[in-house]
Amino acid sequence: MHLIRKISAYRNRKKQEKRPLPMSQAQRRFFLVYMAVTLSLTVGGIPVFASSDPLAVVNNLSDFVFSLIRAIGLILLGFGIVQIGLSLKSQDPSQRANGFLTLAGGVVITFAREILNLITG
Repeated sequence: MHLIRKISAYRNRKKQEKRPLPMSQAQRRFFLVYMAVTLSLTVGGIPVFASSDPLAVVNNLSDFVFSLIRAIGLILLGFGIVQIGLSLKSQDPSQRANGFLTLAGGVVITFAREILNLITG
């Protein structure tokens, strides 16, 4: 019974001690500016309409993605050439095999768009 009284007294004390956190004048000003900017961006949004040709947007996105893939493929190609050169210098057959695999993967990734165009027709 004594434990229950302590718990209830602790809860009552916690309820009474609710007060706002102290803020300096600069913190209040920053908070008000932040709230005003957030509210204006939320409420005052400008509607954006799609372009007249949706296929042009898809084609532009496709070109961008394939250019990124081509860049990654060129990086792998260069890394494969460096790996093959290092393996020839150190006479390491496993590194040479990894270099040729990296080189082949880089070629496939670099020409992925052309390969897909050949497959799909």
